[in-house]
Amino acid sequence: MILSEKKDKKYILYKTLQCHELPLTNCCFNKNGSNFLTGSYDQTCIIWDTFSGKKLQQLKGHNNVVYTVSFNLPFGDKVATGSFDKTAKIWNVSNGQLLSTYEGHTAEVVCLSFEQTSKRFCTGSMDHTGIIWDLETDKKLYNLDEHQGEIISISYNMEGDKILTGSFDYTAKIWDTYNGEVIFDLKEHESEITSCQFNFPGNMVVTSSIDKKCKLWDLRNASKSLKTFEHDAEIMEACFNLISTKIASCSINGKAYIYDVKTLNEEHVLEGHCGEVSKIIFDSRSHNILTASSDKTCRLWDVDTGKCKQILEGHQDEIFSCAFNYDGDYLITASKDNSCKIWSAKI
Repeated sequence: MILSEKKDKKYILYKTLQCHELPLTNCCFNKNGSNFLTGSYDQTCIIWDTFSGKKLQQLKGHNNVVYTVSFNLPFGDKVATGSFDKTAKIWNVSNGQLLSTYEGHTAEVVCLSFEQTSKRFCTGSMDHTGIIWDLETDKKLYNLDEHQGEIISISYNMEGDKILTGSFDYTAKIWDTYNGEVIFDLKEHESEITSCQFNFPGNMVVTSSIDKKCKLWDLRNASKSLKTFEHDAEIMEACFNLISTKIASCSINGKAYIYDVKTLNEEHVLEGHCGEVSKIIFDSRSHNILTASSDKTCRLWDVDTGKCKQILEGHQDEIFSCAFNYDGDYLITASKDNSCKIWSAKI
């Protein structure tokens, strides 16, 4: 039903929030899209009401850049923040209260992920390690310490029994969350990994690298990648759509690509940006792709045709992050110009 809904949405600028004193680093929605988060170089994270644009809570406590932020989906009652101050913190959404501070890394915390039951979460750091934490006891469970370079991407699968990490050591690794041991070592890339992601069922992984390659891995035989897709420039990010039928990737030359998972063919080249594209995401219905660029714009693309449907303009500096809410009727863009914009397809 969701996938068959009308896809021809037009987004109108709903609100511009001059929300931080310094550039934004990241943004994300909660499950139903009623709230979203922004992190910033100003050392804070802010919880916002999507529909009113009202600031609900400002989370203060870090002593350096708040680089990565996340709700504990699907519940959305907690927020995790990771900072250049080498710590991660957990906060209460309803009142902004700091619940716990997690110390253990010796360098910047740049990525994190909640396990689906919200009983655990994992942090990744420039110190080359990941740490699995128990949220009920606030104790460290396992050190993920077999990478030889900075960990820049980390995520749980839906079942919560595996964690995926991507590193500047050219590899991605899949770990058993119950003993902290490496299950699969994905090591065909020839330069730093820039992103990695499980598909929704958790049986496939996509990795991207500045070696200009994006690789699809089938975990039934992870000793070798299933397919390598090549760009003509360094790839910044790659992702699956929710139903695992498509992969999208973007690169520093302003191009993005859509690939078919079943046929393993390139379907469309998305051209139009005149600056580096650092962020690419599908909406939940797999109708649209959103890209964010250093050219100060986001672009909305039709997945079926590869055509640009809309250019979201108005930011005064490069856009670092963007997100759809689950229903796809709101999206947010976060920029180096210290602002966040809310775009609505409901107006």
